[in-house]
Amino acid sequence: MKCDITIVNRLKRTQGQVNGVLKLIDNQASCEDIVTQLKAVRSSVDRVIGLITTSNLVQKIEEINNVDLEGIDEALKLLIKSI
Repeated sequence: MKCDITIVNRLKRTQGQVNGVLKLIDNQASCEDIVTQLKAVRSSVDRVIGLITTSNLVQKIEEINNVDLEGIDEALKLLIKSI
């Protein structure tokens, strides 16, 4: 699968969030703050999963049917937001 730079950038952001959680733990932050940040990490990972699966689907449709699905980006963004 060909990965879009958007996926890589989002994963880097997720990595930063995980590092932030580790810092919270090191600084003995409250459980509430840690859980809040972990929920943000989970949401970020879910978005990456959505990006990867929709990207893979589009690539397969284009490959199998020898078409270019230009203009589908807005519909995919809406789908990913719903995840």
